[in-house]
Amino acid sequence: MATRRPPESESSERNAPSVEADFQAAPAEMVAELLDGELHLSPRPARPHTNVASRLGIIIGGPFWLGTGGPGGWVILYEPELHFGPRPDKLVPDLAGWRRERMPDALGGDEAPAHYELAPDWVCEVLSERTRHMDKGPKMRIYAREGVRHLWLVDPLAHTLDVFRLEGNHWILVETFAGEQRVRAEPFEAIELELALLWSR
Repeated sequence: MATRRPPESESSERNAPSVEADFQAAPAEMVAELLDGELHLSPRPARPHTNVASRLGIIIGGPFWLGTGGPGGWVILYEPELHFGPRPDKLVPDLAGWRRERMPDALGGDEAPAHYELAPDWVCEVLSERTRHMDKGPKMRIYAREGVRHLWLVDPLAHTLDVFRLEGNHWILVETFAGEQRVRAEPFEAIELELALLWSR
C-alpha cells in the first residue's frame, strides 16, 4: 500500500510532514518504507520469504561476519533501516552488508540512532508478489544512487538468485543462478554457496 505525497510537496526535497507522520504511525505488524516521497506499507513476509532470508543470513553471516570458516571482514545485518538523501528515503532491505573497515563499530553506542545512514556495500532483497515492484523499481534506483556496489535478488518460489554489480550509475546483471547449483557469487565468492540450502524446508 502506498500513500502518495501531497501535490504541494512534488518539488520539495523533503518528505511531506503528513507522510512522515504516517510513517511514524505505521502499525508494528507492517514494514514501512519511504521511497521517493511515498509511504509503502507491506505486510510481514510470508514463510518462504522469511525462510530464505533467514537461511541466507546464516550462510553468509558465519564466514563473513563472524569469520567462521571464512575470511570475515564484513558486518551483515537482517532488515536494517536505511536512511538516504535529504528527503530522506527510508528503506528496509532483507539483508545488508558493510565491509568492516567502513563500519568498524556496528553497534554505535547508546546514543546511536536505530537506523543507518552509511550505504551498504551489498544488499539482498527477497522477492515476493507484494514487494517485487518496489524491490526491482524504486529501491534498485535508490541503491544505485547511493553507490551500493552489489545487489542480490532472490526469488524463493522460482529458486533463483540474480547477482548485480553497479557500474557507473547502472546495474549490470552479472549472473543468474537457479535450482540446486553450488555457486560463487560476488562479493562473497570466497565461499561456495549451496543454493539447495536456501530452498529446503
